[in-house]
Amino acid sequence: MTNHATFEYRDFQRWRRPFEVSFWLVLYALNASFNSVTSAIDHAAQPAWQPWSWEWSSALVFLALLPAVIAAERRWPFRFDTWRRSLPLHLLVSVPFSLAHVSGMVALRKLAYTIAGQHYDFGPWWFNFGYEYLKDVRTYFSIIAMLALYRLWQLRMQGEARLLVAPDEGPPVEPVERPERFLVRKLGREFLINAREVEWLQASGNYVNLHVRGRDYPLRATMAGIEERLDPVRFVRVHRSYFVNLDYLAEIEPLESGDARLQLRDGAKIPCSRRYRMQLRERFGEVVVGTV
Repeated sequence: MTNHATFEYRDFQRWRRPFEVSFWLVLYALNASFNSVTSAIDHAAQPAWQPWSWEWSSALVFLALLPAVIAAERRWPFRFDTWRRSLPLHLLVSVPFSLAHVSGMVALRKLAYTIAGQHYDFGPWWFNFGYEYLKDVRTYFSIIAMLALYRLWQLRMQGEARLLVAPDEGPPVEPVERPERFLVRKLGREFLINAREVEWLQASGNYVNLHVRGRDYPLRATMAGIEERLDPVRFVRVHRSYFVNLDYLAEIEPLESGDARLQLRDGAKIPCSRRYRMQLRERFGEVVVGTV
């Protein structure tokens, strides 16, 4: 791991969202343009605007459906260890995806033809939908594949944390049930981080992000699973999605709703729900919970 590589990834994070939006816009704009030119050549007898309306109506609806596909991929990640469980679910999702695409595409084409003073006929619905579905299911899974590859690239650049496991031979060098360190693999290299250096943990889909000195290292685990492995003297659950290392807790701000806002030493603010605030009160007393 080099400082240069770390800087590049952190710099990319600042522009991640504009990059992602631009990537999909450019990809579908280029694809629609190239397909329009090809379709115009294949249908030279048709007015030039018609092939362009066919391809761009399809591309615009795909872009509109993209957030739903991203949400489905986050809900059922497509990875080497989960693809058998995820594949049937994504096949089911691809059906309404195709229905929405065809319906939106036909509506846009009818609108374009109406503006041009003509009539658009999609033809026999179920026959043509079957034809469109065969194309749409490939498009759907190509998006899923790109999202999965993008996630793998991010994990490689960011660094993925893992729990230490017992060696094949001999006793472990430290407790496996409650590890003192985490193994982080980044850019083909491995290093260890001390559990006590983790400032807070945050649930993120099928991962739990370990926040250490301004960096997040995703750990493939659930909040319930990781809770059993954390030192209860040091780590406290303050929200359904957050654990906090009390060594880094600087301030607790009560809110009128009964919840609280926690401020850590680095200035980060984390929510504390009413349920876990009561647990903090029972453990540390009202004076600590009421500190601002």
